[in-house]
Amino acid sequence: MTAEEIVEFATRFDPQQMHVDPASPQAAAMGGLIASGWHTAALMMRMLADHYVSKAAGLAGSTSCAGCARCGPGDTLRVRVTVLETQRSRSKPDRGVVRSLVEVLNQDADVVMSMKPINLVRARGE
Repeated sequence: MTAEEIVEFATRFDPQQMHVDPASPQAAAMGGLIASGWHTAALMMRMLADHYVSKAAGLAGSTSCAGCARCGPGDTLRVRVTVLETQRSRSKPDRGVVRSLVEVLNQDADVVMSMKPINLVRARGE
């Protein structure tokens, strides 16, 4: 993956500073420009589709998220986030960990995708 590909993907889908601006403080804190996890997941899916999923026998699949359902043309999606836990890092007290439940709901309020991500965040002073 190239820096241009990282920035292009992130600009469209995950425009956090560490993904789009190598000179940003966020990128510097991570050691430089880094690819979005979603970009990495998309590349993984491409490689699986090209080299693993049977073109003759494959019918459907699932992601590593807790649950996914079909979405299609005409669906209207929204996101609901519930914070499950917060914890300050013991080794780096200027940072903390937030565990959440992220749910994507369709126009009928059906959960079509859910996952429990863990995010590293800056912590406020003690």
